[in-house]
Amino acid sequence: MKETAITRLLADRAICCGCRVNRRDFLKIQLKGALWAVAGASGLWLPRAAHAGPAPTVSVVTGKPGPATRASVELLGGMKNFVKPGQKVIIKPNMSFGNGESGATNTDVNVVKAVAVMCHAAGAESIRILDHPLGHPKYCVEDILAACREIRPEMVAAITDAERFKEVKLSDSWLGFNSTDVMQEVLDADVLIAVPKAKEHHAAQVSLSMKGMMGLVYDRWAMHGVTSLDKNIVTLASYLKADLTVVDATRVLSTNGPRGPGKIIAENKVIASADMVAADAMTVSLCTFNGTRLRPADVDHIKLAHEEGLGRMDVENLPVKQITV
Repeated sequence: MKETAITRLLADRAICCGCRVNRRDFLKIQLKGALWAVAGASGLWLPRAAHAGPAPTVSVVTGKPGPATRASVELLGGMKNFVKPGQKVIIKPNMSFGNGESGATNTDVNVVKAVAVMCHAAGAESIRILDHPLGHPKYCVEDILAACREIRPEMVAAITDAERFKEVKLSDSWLGFNSTDVMQEVLDADVLIAVPKAKEHHAAQVSLSMKGMMGLVYDRWAMHGVTSLDKNIVTLASYLKADLTVVDATRVLSTNGPRGPGKIIAENKVIASADMVAADAMTVSLCTFNGTRLRPADVDHIKLAHEEGLGRMDVENLPVKQITV
């Protein structure tokens, strides 16, 4: 927020009146207030009745991208349940393609922005919105960069330099995908939030939160190697396990994913959970991919993740809350 004559005057009066706040802190307060004013004006507040009862494992909200995102996290108890003051947060959306917003290949900017605003309000020390894009970095991130610049100008980045990745061990297996290079910033973070776009995928059937973790490694093509892609997706997701998943199923790329162009279906939904397997499973249950309504068990990497205890795909047995905003 720019320091105007009015904010300078108010800051000076606060100091003169003995308030324990300096001009810099006062401006931060003004910024937070402005962000929440925007949130309120956009309809991001939940009706009181929506908070009734215990928090569900999975929330499903139908509505416009920004308000539905806010509501989906509020139903889980709010961002304060996932982000504590002073923590470093990584938000991982889909930002891999230059036709992102129009082609439904990248996460909706309003979904990403709503998550970032909530992290900021929760007191995160740093918030980074990162991806290793498949397309030209400038054009892949420009929409989300423009939308989030007002929150913190340094938040959004495409990470492509090999020196910004570090090799990590994923398993003790001597065969196949047992190590990879992960973004150093991700390894240093306290909280990882997956914010994928719901898409069909020609090799993995769907691209959701677990598949999306491939955008945090340097050589994603190695995951298509000796062992199966589905097994490698689960191996990576076991290491890069999101603390919160918020799936953008507002406009689903139902065919010819992940790059498109393909058939786009307006599902107008946002699905959230602390269990990334459950979030992916619920998305599969609710959305149509390649003309078919799949069961979670039909998607090999979701079934394997459930069997290995990474999370639960049996969403019919989980507490789920669905609302419309």
